[in-house]
Amino acid sequence: MFLAKIHVTLKPGVLDPQGSAVEKALHALEYNNVRDVRIGKYMEVRLEGADRVRVEEEVHEMCRRLLSNPVIENYEFQLVEVAS
Repeated sequence: MFLAKIHVTLKPGVLDPQGSAVEKALHALEYNNVRDVRIGKYMEVRLEGADRVRVEEEVHEMCRRLLSNPVIENYEFQLVEVAS
C-alpha cells in the first residue's frame, strides 16, 4: 500500500487573491516582513498496489484529470510505502 502526499500550487504569474488577502491580514497584524503569500492545496491519497511504477502513473493521472487544473496549477507528490 502507498500513501501519495500531493501538493498543488498555482503556477508562477497566476493571480492568487487568497494569498493576497492573507498577506494583507498578516501586515495588519504587524508581520511587516512578509513579502508574498501563495495559497495551495495538500492532499493525501492511499492506494493499494505492489507495483510502485504503476501507482506513480495512477497518481499522475489523478492529478492531471481531477486533483489539479493543469492550465493554472502545478502539482508534485511524494509516494511513501505504508503498512496495509
